Amino acid sequence: MTKLELDDLGLAAGLPRPSGNQDRIEDVPYRAVEFCDDELPDALERCAGWLRETENWLGEAVDVIAIHLDYDDAQGSPYFKVKVLCNEEDLAGAPLAAREDTVRRTAG
Repeated sequence: MTKLELDDLGLAAGLPRPSGNQDRIEDVPYRAVEFCDDELPDALERCAGWLRETENWLGEAVDVIAIHLDYDDAQGSPYFKVKVLCNEEDLAGAPLAAREDTVRRTAG
């Protein structure tokens, strides 16, 4: 059995993290990965870059249930918030562990 290497949030240690100062991965069953920016194209570009990087790391497409666009017009807040709701198991690296386990069983 393969042991997953998880951080305090239950995310895989090797999972790429969003790069913006205000971007984050939320703690829900389908975790929202949030990209915040005053410029919508910049938030979308970081989102797309993170998805590409994560899919390369995972070795398969990330299970995305929804993409949500919101805005915050409060003073000092980034205006746009792009949220990608991703499968928690993908963000924990479960597909990687399953493949490693399969390879280990077929080799042994």
